[in-house]
Amino acid sequence: MCKIGIIGGTGVEDASCFGRLEPLTIETPFGTAHCLKAVAAGHEIYFLARHGAGHSVPPHRINYRANIFALKSLGVTEIISFTAVGSLNRGLPPGTFVVTSQILDFTKNRVNTFFNGENRMVVHVDFANPYCPALREKLIRNIIKLGLRHSKHGTYVVTEGPRYETAAEVRMYRVLGGDVAGMTNMPEAVLAREAEICYANVSVVTNMGSGLSTRELSHEEVTRAMETMKKRIVALIDAYVQDGEPTAHTCCCREALKEYGGFRMETFTAGVKEERPSK
Repeated sequence: MCKIGIIGGTGVEDASCFGRLEPLTIETPFGTAHCLKAVAAGHEIYFLARHGAGHSVPPHRINYRANIFALKSLGVTEIISFTAVGSLNRGLPPGTFVVTSQILDFTKNRVNTFFNGENRMVVHVDFANPYCPALREKLIRNIIKLGLRHSKHGTYVVTEGPRYETAAEVRMYRVLGGDVAGMTNMPEAVLAREAEICYANVSVVTNMGSGLSTRELSHEEVTRAMETMKKRIVALIDAYVQDGEPTAHTCCCREALKEYGGFRMETFTAGVKEERPSK
């Protein structure tokens, strides 16, 4: 049995495909997180909508530390993240699933570590390869099985948001090697690495970036595009969860803080409680 975290972004906020769901509220040292627990193929699935109910939390205000810490406290060992992105690469048109392989971080005002000095620890984690190779391989295998249009590699440019990029920024990101642009993969990815959780991302291209598109960008366009992709996203999640082939963890994700004695939960405090409907 595995404990798998699914983090859904724009357009991936409905977990009803998992059947019976148990709402959980997790209190962490960094704030409160909410997720839904399900059981599928003998695995425990924890679904977390990063933008909250009704897409109410903008990307720069997401409590990334609470979300990742909550999944860690629940015993999650692998996280699959889904993000809606704009394409910077004409070879990656809308409708493409990109199993991202690298990150360019242009965020500005986010706390991007669990070790910010409060616990008297300074941690320098290796982040040369920000995504777990074992999870990426499993995702790619199932994307191919489903026959989805995809790219096995791609550099995710993370912008601060919530505005979209300027045409000049898109040109710069392309020169630097960016393939897709979104607003949420950092600090989520590095926090997962610090927490020694395997983490991979599937970016779903919803539109071409500024200057590459013939029309103005809008959130409505993104959500509409994700709605058309919903069945394929659900199929991929189901295929990943049902995949009977064991994941060969040749990665170092779960020992990322080995030189510091590991990610010690006792350094922090957290609690989990089940939500009860009000009478």
